[in-house]
Amino acid sequence: MNYSLFFPENVKKALQNDPPGAWMSVLPEGCIRLNSGYPAPNLVPAQQIKAAVGTLIKEEQDLPFHYIGSSHTASLPQQIQKRLESRGINVCEEELLITSGACQGIDLIARSLLDEEAVIAVEAPTYMEALEIFKNYTNHIIDIPVDEYGLNTDQLEEMLEERKQARLPMPRFLYTIPTFHNPTGTTMPLKRRKHMLKLADKYDFLIVEDDAYGELSFYESVTPCKAIDDEGRVLYVGSLSKVIAPGMRIGWIVGAQELISVFDWFKKDLGHPFSHATIAAYLEGNSLEDRLHLLREVYQARCQTMLKALKEYLPAPITWNVPEGGYFIWVKTPGIDTQQLLEQALAIGVAYVPGKYFFLHQKEGIEYLRFSFSYAEEQDMVEGIRRLGELLAPYYN
Repeated sequence: MNYSLFFPENVKKALQNDPPGAWMSVLPEGCIRLNSGYPAPNLVPAQQIKAAVGTLIKEEQDLPFHYIGSSHTASLPQQIQKRLESRGINVCEEELLITSGACQGIDLIARSLLDEEAVIAVEAPTYMEALEIFKNYTNHIIDIPVDEYGLNTDQLEEMLEERKQARLPMPRFLYTIPTFHNPTGTTMPLKRRKHMLKLADKYDFLIVEDDAYGELSFYESVTPCKAIDDEGRVLYVGSLSKVIAPGMRIGWIVGAQELISVFDWFKKDLGHPFSHATIAAYLEGNSLEDRLHLLREVYQARCQTMLKALKEYLPAPITWNVPEGGYFIWVKTPGIDTQQLLEQALAIGVAYVPGKYFFLHQKEGIEYLRFSFSYAEEQDMVEGIRRLGELLAPYYN
């Protein structure tokens, strides 16, 4: 049977794109995983989460396992509101939607705001899974370069003015990762953030701010764009995946009540009551601020270890960004196709993510790769960089 006959045209078009997770390599046993944007295994609070589950079952028996049962579930939005308030984002409960991780939040925004004619703007490079999501809904995607200070808002303004003069449709929204960008690790300064917000008001588009790494600052905390959003232009997407545990799938969208109610209309999954209750119980019994302090210290040390190894082992003229937080270091390997190099890297037991997957136009990323310093042990990171240095050296002799 030809099941493709049952698919509408928009689905057929979406299926022509790379499948989800195409960037994930099959790893040989014992491979040093410099590709994994995951929390360090020993930093996941497994015992504390286990204790929270024990408390739930002891206090409430079967209630946490029902659709609407545990009293702890209802407290999670309040706990997230309190956390957002500490970062300058004040919202009522009607302006907050809990989602199954940040990706569901991004998908709900895309599903609700986009159609086949919609235009959106993204960064170049950008988070590859967000790019995968957007391609499911529209092919009208404009990419704006990222430099050492994040999204280049001057080039964004040039694009918007050109479209206005040509009477072309404005983007429905701009998707941006302004703080500890994935993959480049860059952070947009306040001046650019204000410029971006001014452009959104002038040219009438929304901003989707992905702040998955925003609380993992090595130095001073960074003000989210949503905290300075006076016009209600910003849809703020956050997550506990990077600071507690990704498998719990706790994310959220913050935005105007009219938009949040539409996203909730299409959500339809009744949430995840057990994981919501578990994380709420965990937060009630543990200091998230203390945990964040620990994570910042550990990840800063890991980042410094990787930066030192890059300087010691990678040949010139390879260069990289120096992040001020988050998980990632973005590396440029002039003259080398990092997708082709990956097979050789895996053969010596080292994995990374080729840069092409982070670009709308993949050829723009062939000389880049992304390392993560969050997952592998420090001695393994150093060894992995050393092996790659030996692999790369002949290309530059």
